[in-house]
Amino acid sequence: MKSLEIHKSEYLKQFKTQPYGRNLFRTPQEEKLDAPNEECGIFGLYSDNDLDTFSLSQFGLFALQHRGQEACGISVLKDGKINNLKDEGLVLDVYKEIHDPETFMGNSAIGHTRYTTAGDKKKYNFQPFFAKNEYDQIILSIAHNGNLTNARELKAELEAEGVVFRATSDSEVILRLIQKNLDLGLRGAIKATMEKIEGAYSVVGMTRNKFFAFRDFNGIRPLVLGAIDEKSYVVASESVALDAVGAQYVRDILPGEIIYTNENETGLQSYMVNNTGKQRICSFEYIYFARPDSTMENINVYEIREKSGEKIWEQAPVDADVVIGVPDSGVPAAIGFSKASGIPFRPVLIKNRYIGRSFIVPTQEMRERVVNLKLNPIISEIKDKRVVIIDDSIVRGTTSKRLVKILKDAGVKEIHFRSVSPPIIAPCYLGIDTPSKDDLISANMTTEELRTYLGVDSLEFLSTENLKEILGSSNHCFGCFTEEYPVEKGENSELFN
Repeated sequence: MKSLEIHKSEYLKQFKTQPYGRNLFRTPQEEKLDAPNEECGIFGLYSDNDLDTFSLSQFGLFALQHRGQEACGISVLKDGKINNLKDEGLVLDVYKEIHDPETFMGNSAIGHTRYTTAGDKKKYNFQPFFAKNEYDQIILSIAHNGNLTNARELKAELEAEGVVFRATSDSEVILRLIQKNLDLGLRGAIKATMEKIEGAYSVVGMTRNKFFAFRDFNGIRPLVLGAIDEKSYVVASESVALDAVGAQYVRDILPGEIIYTNENETGLQSYMVNNTGKQRICSFEYIYFARPDSTMENINVYEIREKSGEKIWEQAPVDADVVIGVPDSGVPAAIGFSKASGIPFRPVLIKNRYIGRSFIVPTQEMRERVVNLKLNPIISEIKDKRVVIIDDSIVRGTTSKRLVKILKDAGVKEIHFRSVSPPIIAPCYLGIDTPSKDDLISANMTTEELRTYLGVDSLEFLSTENLKEILGSSNHCFGCFTEEYPVEKGENSELFN
């Protein structure tokens, strides 16, 4: 039997060479319905000198592919001109459309990977968003991760002033506010924008001679800063993007902070719009969204997931023969559960890493068969055994129910289900695409009712208090578990898209 440290090493190794994959029990239709989905990842690069921004931005966005798989876009500043490309597809597919890489080699670049919300895959909502002058030249480009809670109200105000919107995304509100206030200077325009918008936002952007990034006053969505050398800087949603381009982690961008370039200074400047905000980064980043090899707010994601497995063993111990984790995000917690309990961990759920997201199958019978193409158990390891299955969360419950059926078909004797997130009882308004409350199974069933629905011998969720203990602080957003958000929902919180 391999040691748990060897399992951990092999598990982390995969993320260096391929995009991070989540639970692959879902059909493509269910992928959107039975999981919370991060809406995007952002990347920015600036240097005083010309760089191979074509390759570096590609590497950085590829490392963030898990944060959005449906569209990708880049803007590159070259010789005072901003060149832009965005399209549906994975990062590598979109970059293949660039037939002249030299056009996208300059001294600054920003990029975006998008997870499109339901019913809206129109290209005009792909990012980066850009604004043009009267000569049809791009003068401003931004990429945004998050949700604004007052987007509709601000859009109406701007339209009343004659501003024309070309998309249906709240991100364009940010673009148009900065554009409107550029006569205040770049820093002033961003400050005025931040004082108007509400919600969660991490933004990178550029003008024809400057680079900038900023983060909301609660720091809800992640944003990190790194350096390739003393003249070259990188900003990204996660530290893994820094690793991908050979940059050293410097620090996280602070809540309420603007970083920007200035013609009169070398390197990046920092300005705090408001330093009274409280760090409230999304706790679900650590449970599910972020890659396990990322570090956020000086907390290693893998360690949090492993500790969550240890903690749920302390909270809800059980006699069993084997522990398994649902690939990918359930595996570190399964290893932690095994460490704490002494029950052997077995990586028996085998993922087909070459399967696409776009199976088109006309019948339910065939859709059921797709499940076993994506993930298949090693039956000899679990037949006639008592199994603990560790997953990151339960949303609608359909994925978990299907997993239980597969294990029962494999001859498992007992199934003990453990979720290393608390019950999800409320939707997110701050940058995560979650189902409505009516479709969140834990908002509509007790744990015992859900145990019966799933058909398992026992079911336990990590408690919110234990999650706070693992994270070492209550200064996170726990809204989907508690319905208490760091930002008021407001009447206009519903997004355009």
